[in-house]
Amino acid sequence: MKYLHTMVRVSNLDESLDFYCNKLGLVEMSRKSNEKGRFTLVFLAAPGDAQAQVELTYNWDPEQYTGGRNFGHLAYQVDDIYATCQRLMDGGVTINRPPRDGHMAFVRSPDGISIELLQRGESLPPSEPWVSMANTGVW
Repeated sequence: MKYLHTMVRVSNLDESLDFYCNKLGLVEMSRKSNEKGRFTLVFLAAPGDAQAQVELTYNWDPEQYTGGRNFGHLAYQVDDIYATCQRLMDGGVTINRPPRDGHMAFVRSPDGISIELLQRGESLPPSEPWVSMANTGVW
């Protein structure tokens, strides 16, 4: 058995690609559109980790997606949790659970998918503004 990918449905493909690629830093691996089925699939992966992919499924006909914590979350290890969160904030992404401990943070995609960010290796020393930053919303 081999892990292939995790699929999440997105309501706006351009907005989602901006979040996952431009802000979070994933790379598009492949794209498939199916006119008869009226959907587009975009496969993304972290740079250098093509084995663990996320499939964004965009259905061309508008749908209202509801979800919640029952999905859980996607998790990515990052080289510098503080720099990653700062880059995301600078890109307009809300840090729902700041990395107060220098190790873990949570953000949400435009469609509400919870994304956990984990510091590679040992936790970074606690520092401002992260230590004093309150949680925002849910993750």
